[in-house]
Amino acid sequence: QVQLVESGGGLVQAGGSLRLSCAASGHTFSSYVVGWFRQAPGKEREFVGVISQSGSRTRYGDSVSGRFTISRDNAKNTGYLQMNSLKPEDTAVYYCAADASTTYLTATRRDDYTYWGQGTQVTVSS
Repeated sequence: QVQLVESGGGLVQAGGSLRLSCAASGHTFSSYVVGWFRQAPGKEREFVGVISQSGSRTRYGDSVSGRFTISRDNAKNTGYLQMNSLKPEDTAVYYCAADASTTYLTATRRDDYTYWGQGTQVTVSS
């Protein structure tokens, strides 16, 4: 089992940047694919991106591709979501998720992940 805790959310102006962290404890972090999702009020949870266990492969949702970058440091048991060129429509609660039984190639759905963090709020003002 793995426990996930997100941090780094906050209020930022449009065009700004934030970096979210996802700290993991428990089982070997490097065994897990790590995904990022977001959920705005009244909307379904949206896939943001995913990183492979080694960190060598990533995939992104269309709405963030080219602006967001996912990385991880397995030695620190931490994943990261670097968000640049933020827009008001990026406002949401951001979640990290992990699963050891999936692959980054297909892990784009909420049901692909077993473990979730509590979420961190990101608000982008215009």
